[in-house]
Order: sequence, then C-alpha cells, then structure tokens
Amino acid sequence: MEEALWLPRLEQLRQQDTHLWRAALDTPRPGSDTVWVDSVPEDQFVVLRDFHGLTQIIIPQDEATARLKKMLKEAPLESVVRVAGTVIARPQGQENRGMPTGEIEVQARDAAILNSSKKLPFEIKDFTKKSESLRMQHRYLDLRSQQLQHNLRLRSQMVMRMREYLCNMHGFVDVETPTLFKRTPGGAKEFLVPSREPGKFYSLPQSPQQFKQLLMVGGLDRYFQVARCYRDEGSKPDRQPEFTQVDIEMSFVDQAGIQRLIEGLLQYCWPEEKGPLATPFQSMTYAEAMASYGTDKPDTRFGMKIMNVSDLFRTTDVGFLQEVLARPNGTVQAICISQGAKHLNTKDMESLGQLARSEWKQEILSVILRADGSWKTRLAKLWTEEQKTELLKATGAQSGDTLLLAAGEHGDVCSALGNLRLECANLLASRGLMLRDPSVFRFLWVVDFPLFLPKEDQKDELESAHHPFTAPHPSDSDLLYSDPGKVRGQHYDLVLNGSEVGGGSIRIHNSELQRYVLESVLKEDVALLTHLLEALASGAPPHGGIALGLDRLISLVVGAPSIRNVIAFPKSYRGRDLMSNAPDVVSAEDLKPYHIQVTWPKEIGEKP
Repeated sequence: MEEALWLPRLEQLRQQDTHLWRAALDTPRPGSDTVWVDSVPEDQFVVLRDFHGLTQIIIPQDEATARLKKMLKEAPLESVVRVAGTVIARPQGQENRGMPTGEIEVQARDAAILNSSKKLPFEIKDFTKKSESLRMQHRYLDLRSQQLQHNLRLRSQMVMRMREYLCNMHGFVDVETPTLFKRTPGGAKEFLVPSREPGKFYSLPQSPQQFKQLLMVGGLDRYFQVARCYRDEGSKPDRQPEFTQVDIEMSFVDQAGIQRLIEGLLQYCWPEEKGPLATPFQSMTYAEAMASYGTDKPDTRFGMKIMNVSDLFRTTDVGFLQEVLARPNGTVQAICISQGAKHLNTKDMESLGQLARSEWKQEILSVILRADGSWKTRLAKLWTEEQKTELLKATGAQSGDTLLLAAGEHGDVCSALGNLRLECANLLASRGLMLRDPSVFRFLWVVDFPLFLPKEDQKDELESAHHPFTAPHPSDSDLLYSDPGKVRGQHYDLVLNGSEVGGGSIRIHNSELQRYVLESVLKEDVALLTHLLEALASGAPPHGGIALGLDRLISLVVGAPSIRNVIAFPKSYRGRDLMSNAPDVVSAEDLKPYHIQVTWPKEIGEKP
C-alpha cells in the first residue's frame, strides 16, 4: 500500500473488521494528514506522528537509498515530512501492542521534508513536564499533544451531536445574537467596548439572555446557539473571561419540559466510551442540598452527608452548646468519615480544624471512634453514655470511624461541614481510599432556589439569586409583594460530580411583573431595560430556557483538571493571552477617535 500518511486510519478499519484490516494491507489509499517526525529510536527506524497516533517507518539500508536514509535520520524532530512506501505486517513476535498501529510498519521508498523544524522549547510528549505558562506561550505546539487533540476532537463531536439533536430531531433554530450590546443590571462585571460617540460604550454580553427572550417574543419559539460569552473577572480552573455555552430557549414550556429535553440531549451526545447515561436525573431542592451537603452543587458520588444532631445536645451540660442552641438558627451538625480513624491521623485532624477556623471561621470537634470501642475527643468526659449511644445511632457511626461536629448558625455550620466533606474525600484519596470514582458521572437537578438573596455588603437589600428575569414560584407569588426574601424562583441548576454545568429558569413574561421586580425589589434603573419591558408588553408568550457550560462539561467528561485543557486558545489566570501578549498597550493616536485618554496610576510609574 502506498502513502504512509494514511496508515493510522488502518487502526479504525482494524477495530471495525479484521478482514478489512488484512485486506487494507494490499489496497492503495491516498494520504491527507499532516505528519511530524516524532522520534528516531534506532538506525533502522523513524517514528512519524499525526493526530491518529504513531507509525513506524523502516529506513532502507542499501547503498542505493543512502540519500533517503540520510534525509530521514537527520530530519529534526517535529519536521513535517511526506513518506511514500509499502505497508507490511510486522514479523510475528515483533508487534507493539502499546501502539494502535503496532501490528504494521512501512517500508519507505521515497520521502520529502516539507518543512524543517527548529529546536522547540519542549518535547511534544504528554509525559514531558512543562509549566502551564510555557505551554500557553507556545499553544500552537501544545495543541499537537495527544491529550489536547483528543479533548478538542471529542468536544467537536459532542457539539455536532447536540446540533443534530436540537435542530434535526426537535425543530430548534440556530440563531446568532449580537456581541456588541449594552450593560445589563446586576450579575458579573462586563467588558466595555468604546464607541466613537463620546462617553458611550458597548458591553460584551455575559450571556444572550435578553436576546433569546426577545426571540421568543418574535415567534422563534425554539432557539439555540453555541454562544460566546464574556465576564470581566480573573480565570479559575473552571472559569475563563471568555467562555462558551450551549444556549437554549423555548416558548410554552415548563421546568419539567426543559429537564426532559436536556436529559435527552446529553444522552444523545454522550461519548459511547463513557457508558450510557441513566435518566431521569436525580432531583433535589436547594434547601435539601444546603442542609445535607452544605452546597448548592453537591457531589453525590459519595455519601458523608451532613446530619442534624441538635436534639441530642439540648440537655447537655456543655456551656457553649447550650448557648448556640438557644439562638433562633442555632444548630449542631455532624458528618461521619467512614474508616476515618484508620486512614486519618492526629495531624490530619489538626489540619482540618485549622482550615475550618481560617477559611470558614468555624470551630470543629473531632470524635475518633477507636477500634477497641473507646472515644478520643476533647468533650468525652462531659457526655453521658446515653448521649454517646444516641450520637452513634443518629449518625450511623461505627468503631473505626471519625465524626466531625460543628455548632453555630445553621447556614455557616452546613457550609463549613460541606467544604470539610470535600477536604476529607481528598485526604482519603491521598491514602488510597477513593470515594469519588472518576469513571462515574452523577448528574443532579437542583431546584426551588430562592428568588432573591441578601447582598453580601448590604444585608438589608436584595439581589437576584439567578438573574432578574427569573419567574417566581407560582405558590409564592403573593409573598413577592409582602416578603420577597422568602420567595422561591423557578430556577434550576444542572450539577455533574459537584460542578455546576448548567443553569436556567422559567422567565417572567409579564411586563408589569418584570418592572416591579426590577424597580421595587432590586432597585434597578429600568431605563436600561426599556426595550425588554416594551417587548414583554407586546404579546410575549410564556417561555423558559437553560444554558449549558460547554467548557466545564467537556472538561469533566475528559477528566481535565482545568477548562483550559479543553479550549484551543485559553486565557491565563490573570485573563491574559500569553501567546500574543494580549491585552496590549494602544497608542494615544489610536485612542483619539474613541475620546479616551489613559491616566497611568502612580504605582505603575512610567507608561509600560
């Protein structure tokens, strides 16, 4: 067979049908892939690489092909080459089971170096250690790695399947919405884009939220878009200043309809090698999630739930517990670490206690249940045998386990124990006890969120828990006018293995209700949203939707530690493009049409 460039495709044939694989050895096929020199392990061989994998080339040793031998042996690694030759099966016993193409090799007949490579700043090997900043500075090289190739190609396949499901099977319309828009009240900080009108700026949208609602008013009753979104905030492992979401909106739909659609969508696009997804997904209220896991995005792959043990200590002689339980929201909560006494030592307990104090301002009491039945805890002498028995019964703890107890305001205590639950899982994993199986994918719907939450800096004022366009729960509509802090919203989040991968809501479609929420509850300037209010007053149908965080979803599917590993050209932690050095300085002359003059802060000194 001619053209080694086609060789990696033989692996695909081999997996489909052994007869096709053997027949392919005698069938010429044209090549079309870019091939790099990966390594030159021996005098007789050179290994080439394309996005399918590696192919071993046999270098002729006779004098007639001395030029060919010299060319291939001296070609710098990562040079782009074209090799013509004959595909043959490797001799029996010399197969390389570690290579997808390890059953064949190519006898080279001719070759050409299409482009010679200079010495690169790092090897294109997944096992080569290299800093993330170096990888991002030379991202065009890092993209050649097997892992990034796999991640980006899987991402493309899943997005294509999503399009098929939504457009071809459910009648959705793919609509592109503007990137240059205006500031939206509330939410994250937005990037500003100057215009040539003095003092006037565009904003880059955090999401197409208003546009998709306007599309419902316009009669495009099933909209979706793979949308680019922006937030002016630093990067985190699961967050970027610019990111992608699968944006969906429907008219005449309820929460259950959205959930069924998304479950079907994920089933349809889910990679076959990850195993089937079972539906319907588990559902849990916000209140239940916070009480049992201390977070609104619980990882349900393992237990260690938070348990309320307040009633066991209402008659205790321990002074600070009596004081806590006398408060309106005072509580005593516990988590049980199975086999904690065996796997966690005194230093671990001290570390967890210090973490709770420094990060969450919470004191923690540890109770170590030794194998001999004795207890190791600071308050052991103050508890009666009856109280100890009741505590074991309430928590299900056994010899060899460890209990962590916390007392205080209900929300603070649950939040601290929820974080400690994850820290304990990390500690146990480091000791070889895996509570979170990386091959398991546990989806969860979290519903019945509060519609509003107190502002962090001004507790007497409210802000939207989701966004200001979320409709109140029908059962709580009257409370909106008397006690808005108690209103639940028709808001739902989709959680996967402890990470939020989607969020949506049923929207307010009544103009007067939307105006009341903005003006009277949130104290926002309704002039910013005149266009939306007018649209809602023009015969807006009931509607709702959801957005899936594509970057975060793909990173969880492939097991990447950061969403930067599933984005072709990501930003750094500080929101910079290290490859092109963006953002960059713009000259005063270029800024003049935008009526902008830069004043450099004193701490910077001279202009960079």
